[in-house]
Amino acid sequence: MQTVATKKTTNLDVIRGAIAAKMDSAAFNSWIAPLSFEIVDNALVLRAQNQFSVDFINSVHRNTLESVAAEYGLALDVCVRGATVATAQIANDNNVQKYTPATPAADAGAFDAFISSDENTFVLSACKKVASGAVSFSPLFIYGNSGCGKSLLAGCIRDASAGRVVMMTGGGFVSEFTRSLQNHTIFAFKDYCRNCDTFILDDVCALAGKRATTDEFVQLIIDLRNAGKNIVLTANTTPNNLTGFDRRIQSLFASGLVADVAVPNENVKHVMLMRAGVAANVATALAGRVSSDGHMIAGVATKIRAYAELMGTDVTVELAEHLLADTLKKSKTPIVMVRDMCEKLGVSYDAICGAGRNRALVLSRGIMMTVLHGATKLSLAEIGGYVGGRDHATVMYALKQIEKQSATDLVLNAQIKELIAEYK
Repeated sequence: MQTVATKKTTNLDVIRGAIAAKMDSAAFNSWIAPLSFEIVDNALVLRAQNQFSVDFINSVHRNTLESVAAEYGLALDVCVRGATVATAQIANDNNVQKYTPATPAADAGAFDAFISSDENTFVLSACKKVASGAVSFSPLFIYGNSGCGKSLLAGCIRDASAGRVVMMTGGGFVSEFTRSLQNHTIFAFKDYCRNCDTFILDDVCALAGKRATTDEFVQLIIDLRNAGKNIVLTANTTPNNLTGFDRRIQSLFASGLVADVAVPNENVKHVMLMRAGVAANVATALAGRVSSDGHMIAGVATKIRAYAELMGTDVTVELAEHLLADTLKKSKTPIVMVRDMCEKLGVSYDAICGAGRNRALVLSRGIMMTVLHGATKLSLAEIGGYVGGRDHATVMYALKQIEKQSATDLVLNAQIKELIAEYK
């Protein structure tokens, strides 16, 4: 017979210890320790961060929790923080899951964290459109090189959206899906992912080769799209070039809007360094010599700030160059650029400078001319001189052909932008 709880028997630390004694330490630390404990109207109330945790705890650990609560004359309630205390619904695969997530307020300035450039105007506009509400395109597939800002844009959408947003990394989705299968809470996990206005998966490449997880994710995308929900996916390449996914899945990913994120240009790098606390003159000197990788830029800023703090001195341009000698790019002459691009594109320097006219060679030659035109201040005649002595008219024709081709070939367009950013 349950007895009324007394002050002596309702010490929350004692109850927490009794629960820990009856559970595996890893499970207790992962699921029970983060909960807030309180006693309300003769009931032990455990409050979790989100509904997914509530459902998991009810499904796996409720019997243990109820037995401990009964020892102290208490009923048990597991609920989401901020929710009204009520009898918690047990989450298992035989019950309909019920979610009442909090709706976060939109942050109008969320996108200020992303430093845009002319090349990224389109993708930034698309992200803002998604954050503002329902759109005609879904999924929004954002791709680009590592360090170009894909994850940052995904986070901006999350923070700027007024409705409920579920954002997960690709690795996190794989981990949570696997755990829900092992703990028989798969329906709770399915509902958690579907009960949202916007679903964001950062780094879809992490799902490659994982058949069961990919099948579940594909069904999730289909269900969300049919329900008119917004979907945002990020990856390091276009849908058609994803490895580990069959053609049907690639087509699904490409069925909405595909937009690329360009690597930071010199102006963006300058602003990033200054925002990170680097002095203006140092940022100006380093912007053209730091790799066009957001992670690398953040590392450079961290190193400069750490040195200034630890050594108690301001970092000058000369000192910064000495500190970052292993990081800063060495300036390259046009001939070095051309030879370097030959290596990257898989053609010989002699072939580029020769009279060969096969399709692959002409394309490579055109790419090099376009990169030199965008990354240097060379005249068209000077550019022609570095690729086999071509004249002004030949270079102009090659530039127009590449411009026309890259307008429809997103991969080629991204490749050229990357090379220009590297050699600037």
